[in-house]
Amino acid sequence: MSTIKTVCVYCGSGPGTNPRFTEGAKALGKALAENNVRLVYGGGSVGLMGAVATSVLDHGGTVTGIIPEFLRKRENALTRVQEMIVTPDMHERKRLMFERSDAFVALPGGVGTLEELVEQLTWKQLGRHAKPVLLANIDNFWEPLFSLLSHMRQTEFIRAGLSVDILKADRVEDILPKLKSAVAQLAEAEKQLAPDVARKL
Repeated sequence: MSTIKTVCVYCGSGPGTNPRFTEGAKALGKALAENNVRLVYGGGSVGLMGAVATSVLDHGGTVTGIIPEFLRKRENALTRVQEMIVTPDMHERKRLMFERSDAFVALPGGVGTLEELVEQLTWKQLGRHAKPVLLANIDNFWEPLFSLLSHMRQTEFIRAGLSVDILKADRVEDILPKLKSAVAQLAEAEKQLAPDVARKL
């Protein structure tokens, strides 16, 4: 049976306007630490990125930050993490984040968060991986995206055989149970994408 040892969290480099976003990020970090699940994230110390990573560390957990060189100063790379990987570009960052993660969670965020999330959904839709992808729908943040996906199905741009397999959690405490339930159904081979395949995508 497959297990989750690492979770990649995509989220904003800002806090957003709703304090519940930061509260949710901190709660997720605490849950990861208490369940001995390593956080893989974008490496910054600001916004929701900083909140989730700092919370993991404050509760005794482990963190891998992966940040491109040009963002080290802009996003104030978090020096407390046990492992910080500096990449030459965004493509290498995303490849490493994929390879090092058993599952993906999207907290609220902006265009960068959306881009990373949609890339994983696209790879999954095309059968390149079977790792679970979950939207942390804090205060209904992701409802517009769910509406858009529904519209895409209705207009048949998401067709039969090309479903978008995405999990949803309205409460932070449901995130890890839902991920564990999903990944337990996967054979180890199904959730591994060979590095050479990832580089081609």
